[in-house]
Amino acid sequence: MDDNNNFISVGELNRKAKHLLESELGTVQVVGEVSNLAKPSSGHMYFTLKDEDGAVRCAMFRNQNMRLNFAPENGDLCAVEAQVSLYAPRGDYQLIVSRMEPYGEGNLAKQFELLKAKLEKEGLFDHALKREIPKYPIHVALVTSSSTAAFQDVMTTVERRARNTQLTIVEATVQGDTAPRSLINALEQIETFNANNPSNAFDLILMCRGGGSIEDLWCFNHEDLARKIHRLDIPLISAVGHEIDFTICDFVADLRAPTPTAGAEIVTEYYYQSLELLNDFQEKIKKSFQTSINNEQQKIALLKAQLKSPLSIIKERAQAIDSMELKIFQNIKNALKDKHQAISINQISLNQLTPSKKIKEIRLRFKQLTKEFKTRIARRLESDLNQLSGIERRLNAVSPYSILDRGYSIVTNSKQEIIKNVNQAKPSEKLSVKLSDGELSVKVSK
Repeated sequence: MDDNNNFISVGELNRKAKHLLESELGTVQVVGEVSNLAKPSSGHMYFTLKDEDGAVRCAMFRNQNMRLNFAPENGDLCAVEAQVSLYAPRGDYQLIVSRMEPYGEGNLAKQFELLKAKLEKEGLFDHALKREIPKYPIHVALVTSSSTAAFQDVMTTVERRARNTQLTIVEATVQGDTAPRSLINALEQIETFNANNPSNAFDLILMCRGGGSIEDLWCFNHEDLARKIHRLDIPLISAVGHEIDFTICDFVADLRAPTPTAGAEIVTEYYYQSLELLNDFQEKIKKSFQTSINNEQQKIALLKAQLKSPLSIIKERAQAIDSMELKIFQNIKNALKDKHQAISINQISLNQLTPSKKIKEIRLRFKQLTKEFKTRIARRLESDLNQLSGIERRLNAVSPYSILDRGYSIVTNSKQEIIKNVNQAKPSEKLSVKLSDGELSVKVSK
């Protein structure tokens, strides 16, 4: 101890201890309970982190404090990431904290309730300020990550219930420290889009994420995100987690959905109901039309049974004409026979009378009567022929063969059944096409 050259100062000792701690231990992650918390006007924060086995002084400077998403209090169980160091003026061993977050669900739940009470007091949850959710949204912004199961659930539900809904995904991180800022950026992108595209603006936002632990969903409990949602001019549905999960975003949103799928169902509900009503109405119309068609088919079948075919009518009319013609000629024949008989009688009478003058007169009268009779017979024949022509013209008017002269045709199958529609024709079936001047044989291609 007599050699003064071996002595060092206290300050040098502390500096060496500081260098040794920082170089050997470096950055550590520590869990403990906060105590002796001090927050001076400088913005720095000083506290002790302790557990049942020990305690360590901690310092967290203003730049790191500003990144905290919660306000630590004495008694909080927290996890810190820190650099091991030593405060040389006092020789105090300490941790220089760079990151700090609540540790365990109990602490997180406490932070949740504190933030909830704060925002509720400010009126961010006021139902009177909630924006109305549009019944028939035209353009929906889906804020989530496309790599999540929630995204697939939403897309599947919208496609199934209202496939014509315009759904645009706005990518965002939905877990971790960067998630709150990412979600806020997504909402800002939506606002920018609406400002630049008024004709196709978003009229509804669906923000969603699947279920998870309280730590997984913690980004949706961020104060800045809640305030951003509150300032939006666009209605927002929060569909985060499972039915039992609640986040700050659920309370500040215009509407909470218990799950992402439920959120998609809310978005498409009125479209889906309208589609169901339309389908029911369509089915009723279909049944009504089918009933009307069946009734008309029954009427047609009844009328068809009562009506004779044109061919049978033509045959009947032809028979009637033939019968009338025979009757006319028979009448003419009988009349001629009667006249001949009368002539014969007159001749006998004339032969008995012998006077030549009387004979000449009678002959002359006979010629006149004959001429008159022929005239009358000719007129009668002309009248009867005109009547027959009229009947023939009316028959030709209803005859299918006269229709053929106008460019139409009659199509029949091998059974001589008339083909009335395409469904009666079978592929590769041979059909006969009757035209005005002949008949063709065709084969059905398809």
